[in-house]
Amino acid sequence: MKKKSILNSPRLKELKRKRRKIRRNRVIFFAVCFLIVFFGLAFASRIDKININEIKISGNKVTETEAVEKVVKENISGRYLWIFSKTNFLIYPKAKIKRELADKFKRFNDIKLSIQNIKTLEIFVSEREGKYTWCGITLPTLDNSNEKCYFLDSAGYLFDEAPYFSGEVYFRFYGPNASTDNPFGSYFLQNDFSKIISFKDAIEKMDFKPSAFESGNDGDANIYLSSGIMPPMSPKIIFKLDSDFNKLAENLQAAISIDPLQTDLKEKYNSFLYIDLRFGNKVYYKFNE
Repeated sequence: MKKKSILNSPRLKELKRKRRKIRRNRVIFFAVCFLIVFFGLAFASRIDKININEIKISGNKVTETEAVEKVVKENISGRYLWIFSKTNFLIYPKAKIKRELADKFKRFNDIKLSIQNIKTLEIFVSEREGKYTWCGITLPTLDNSNEKCYFLDSAGYLFDEAPYFSGEVYFRFYGPNASTDNPFGSYFLQNDFSKIISFKDAIEKMDFKPSAFESGNDGDANIYLSSGIMPPMSPKIIFKLDSDFNKLAENLQAAISIDPLQTDLKEKYNSFLYIDLRFGNKVYYKFNE
């Protein structure tokens, strides 16, 4: 009974009441401080002197500046939590801008953002260069003027639609792609592309002029050579995609360096049909009779 009376004594109750009041006052104090800081920062974020009011874009040669600027302006318009200005140079959405530019403009190879003089957002981009074209799964059987082709960079990355080119302006690629319906942002034969290009370059050094590459589902591949007619009727070099490409080049060089093939290529090139490299060191070829 004595213990109970001590716990319920007026002195102890008063002490507990004061402690509760102190805790409540502390909570109120910190809440007020937080609100002051929060709204102070919100007000400061809108001060004109520390907000972006100019966008400079450089490095783009093909992509329109206005299109890039539109994406940037959409991302820095409005406020975070309806309070903090997105144009503030300290909190502007840098990562989101970079991500959306990369998603929208596949031609961009690199994107760099920086703030100059607090109020200017500078964006430097580098664009991929169209080195080749991918023109679909299969070669056209007749006229190729209706072909829809896409630019590839030196690594086989598809990044933009290509206009129609008559003749052999770009080396063309044909064959299944990872994303045929929407090829932008994909790679063509990523694991083999560099080897194919090296083989093409080796063929050029042998005084041939490669014009197109075609791969099929069976593992066979063709490199068509320039002539008076368009692929698939033009002469071609046949090989397997899983071959040793250095060995292919060696076998081809050896075959065209000796007669009768060496002489036939010089004298009967217009009737040349194919050279077949699919059978190891045995090289087969055919001319029209």
